[in-house]
Amino acid sequence: MFEAAMTTLASISILGLVGFSYTRYYKYLVLEKMENAFRPGDPVLDLAAHGKEVPKISMGDIPGAGGDDPDDYDRWIPRVEQEKIDGIMRGEQGGHYHLIIGEKGTGKSSMLIDAMSKINGEGVAMLESHADPEIFRIRLGRALDFEFHEDNIGALFSIRGPRDASALLDIERAFNKLEKVALTRRERVGRPLILIINQAHLIRDDEDGRDLIELIQQRAEQWAASNLATVIINSDKYWVYERLKQHATRMEVTQVKDLEKTYAMQALRNYRMKYWNEQTPDETLEEVYDKVGGRLTFLNRVAKSRNMINMCDHICHMEKTWFLNNCGILGMEMDDDVMDQQKYASSAMVLALALYKKHIELDDKAYDPSKGHILPEFPLHEARYIMTRADFIRQHHDLSIFAIDSHAMVRADSVPMQRAFNEICSEKGFEKKLEDTLERIGNIESLGRTKELTFKDLWEGGKYRFTARDSKGRVEREVEMVTVEKEKKDDEEEEDDD
Repeated sequence: MFEAAMTTLASISILGLVGFSYTRYYKYLVLEKMENAFRPGDPVLDLAAHGKEVPKISMGDIPGAGGDDPDDYDRWIPRVEQEKIDGIMRGEQGGHYHLIIGEKGTGKSSMLIDAMSKINGEGVAMLESHADPEIFRIRLGRALDFEFHEDNIGALFSIRGPRDASALLDIERAFNKLEKVALTRRERVGRPLILIINQAHLIRDDEDGRDLIELIQQRAEQWAASNLATVIINSDKYWVYERLKQHATRMEVTQVKDLEKTYAMQALRNYRMKYWNEQTPDETLEEVYDKVGGRLTFLNRVAKSRNMINMCDHICHMEKTWFLNNCGILGMEMDDDVMDQQKYASSAMVLALALYKKHIELDDKAYDPSKGHILPEFPLHEARYIMTRADFIRQHHDLSIFAIDSHAMVRADSVPMQRAFNEICSEKGFEKKLEDTLERIGNIESLGRTKELTFKDLWEGGKYRFTARDSKGRVEREVEMVTVEKEKKDDEEEEDDD
């Protein structure tokens, strides 16, 4: 009995010791793997860099321009915001977290990738957002090299592992581990970690999405105050700024806009040399800029095309088609079943007409010879007043029809979209069609609020008799209802006499 008891005790002790040792080793391994995610040469960052075509480090004496060799030409043009982002990546601007906002295709992600490449991704982790919190959790785990304890085998030793819960709780666990890594790293390196959350506008604006953004902002505020980590949030949409603004105390906002004319022409020249080994004359470059502006995504598509002018016209046509497909008006002949959609469409047309008229008022001021296009704009509250609706502007912004910047100014999403506004609103009979649409909407709403009572028997000369009797059944009063012909106006009577 004694021997059996000692054998059992020894077995249990060894099992407990192994389980305890494994738990300590697993916790160490989790932190070590997360620390490794911030070391130079991360494969995830390398993949992102190749996807974004990070510019060459050695290019020439002039920033953004290549040398005599065509291979030295690169599409990259340094921007004003690039120096600030480089400083954030190097840890020189602690004490804040950052929101980078701008229209899609303006080069926000490319600037972040470029800044990462300059430090070889050391101390930086980047993830792409998603509408589903579960997928966001997986992407955060991949960026931080954190398995959320899913690879823990503590159950073999009867050690209770982390309980199953929602995606938000797993994200909170990942942030807890990241905080421990940041504390250790600050003592050793002396600068904060960088966590980049790209395309934050993809998070849904629902209860789960707002909880996720609140969780990220709370950690960003806390880490900024202690200089542990710097969170960079990249977004295309204004609603993310509205959401963060409510509780922001240490947030800095960077607005990224289209390139000015000089830089846009330089970028297009470099694009053209890179893709076609072609020296493009300034007249052609200026014509391209006049049509599509300084949006990098448009310039890239134009440069890849053999006939750049035709591609510019195609882009403008597609923007106009996109606007009409989503916000086309039907006039007085529209059916009452489409009234809700026409409210949405007519409000966009009203604002587009106001932007078109303001563009005409600007006249020569709408185009600066050095800076380029200056799009007309309205404050957000004034735009809502013009539209007579406060809720539709958000949906139009999500469809990239109107743009809202960090100063709450509303304008066309791009130069091709403003050109589409000008073409549509300058068509003959457009304002009359818009007035008819608004009048038809008002008539339909008026009919919906009006109760109409019709006596069909009176149409063919019939009568109605109403009798009032007292309590004893005696007739007190009788009322007879008949139809009466409509009185003719003076003009109609004169016509009858003639």
